[in-house]
Amino acid sequence: MSEEKCTSASKNPGHPCFGANHDKAGRIHLPVAPGCNIKCGFCERKFDCANENRPGVTSRVLTPEEALERLRLVMAHPEGGANMRVVGIAGPGDPLANERTFETFRLVKEHFPRLMLCLSTNGMLLPERIDDLQELGVHSVTVTINALTPEVGAKIYQWVRVDGERLSGEEGARQLLRRQLEGVEAAVAAGMLVKINTVYIPGINDHETLPLAVTARKLGASMMNILPLIPQGIFSDRERPSERVMELIRNQAETIIAQARHCGQCRADAAGLIGQDMDLCALKKPAVLSGKLSCTGLQSGGC
Repeated sequence: MSEEKCTSASKNPGHPCFGANHDKAGRIHLPVAPGCNIKCGFCERKFDCANENRPGVTSRVLTPEEALERLRLVMAHPEGGANMRVVGIAGPGDPLANERTFETFRLVKEHFPRLMLCLSTNGMLLPERIDDLQELGVHSVTVTINALTPEVGAKIYQWVRVDGERLSGEEGARQLLRRQLEGVEAAVAAGMLVKINTVYIPGINDHETLPLAVTARKLGASMMNILPLIPQGIFSDRERPSERVMELIRNQAETIIAQARHCGQCRADAAGLIGQDMDLCALKKPAVLSGKLSCTGLQSGGC
């Protein structure tokens, strides 16, 4: 493994989440996937304020056809069309647990073939859907892995749905971890660029962060993204890790695998440059949406 692997992604995909210049390379998240097959203790989807910038939040879940219309609107705008590189699906649930994900990718591939396709997943269904993703030409996959042992996973995941059965505790965490690792390995073997996300929860999984970096590198992942806990759900009484703590752990992990330091923990309906999301309601000619989408379902503006 080359030294370059530890400091930068081994490929230059033009993807803002994989090392490309995020001041020039834009992305759009299409919120078409509401269902999820696991329940993370830190995930809270009951409330939506458009000022919130966190995963699992969207102003409106779209159908694949509505998602294509949203993409057309952004691509028709000089700023959006010039910068757009990637179409991603990151929820608000797990993309692989929703057939709408695959329908949306097929539409995007047909109408905007130059754009890269990517998704973020918990990895539960990654091994069994890898052929579908490869057929669609999905370029990159982010897999969120928050634990390396069932003991720790049982503290983070409230339940996991496996083959229609809801499992909790260590057994559920064990099943999830096995499929996550198999999925990462399969995605790498399929030629996809893979990033590992992990939510850093002090006192819960912090001791597994560096071992996870080692595992990610061994499996062939290109990057790792260590995210600070957003206190909510069963972890609402815990403090968010400080910037100093996050910088320290990222510096340590970077000696093992490249680190993504610019992540904004984006909403499931983010669009534009990272940190400069577009207000879709402010775009000209909203009539191209044929009245199907209101501003409530488009904006990233005020609450």
